[in-house]
Amino acid sequence: MSINKVILVGNVGKDPDIRYIDNNVPVATITVATSERAYKTSNGTEIPERTEWHNVVLWRGLAEVAEKYVRKGSQVYIEGKIKTRSWADQTGAKRYSTEIIADNMELLGRRGEVAPLSSNSATPPASGSTTTSENPFTSSGDSADDLPF
Repeated sequence: MSINKVILVGNVGKDPDIRYIDNNVPVATITVATSERAYKTSNGTEIPERTEWHNVVLWRGLAEVAEKYVRKGSQVYIEGKIKTRSWADQTGAKRYSTEIIADNMELLGRRGEVAPLSSNSATPPASGSTTTSENPFTSSGDSADDLPF
């Protein structure tokens, strides 16, 4: 098993899959798409846009927030750890799965819609609250539409 830190900014591919495990602990799974823009190399080769899909697992308070507020198409900021696990399937073949285990999540949107969420919080701030000091992608003069990606 490998553990590495990762930051993702992308769009959710489908509504969260929520389940409850022992002692009614919520776990949410979402898929997040990140894209690299198309570009042309110095020798003229055109490289097409490339989209990568990431499986993200949210526990406890983050899972509850995902259940209430995250929907297909939502733009999210995720901080977490990459974990790869392996198991033997029914035929005995070794299978692998790589997931991002989220430590923090922020719902991104237009000004006034940004709500920072972490594993310590189960509910977002009240509507209309500002979070620019905690959001690394906005400042007092910028909006989410000005992001370079």
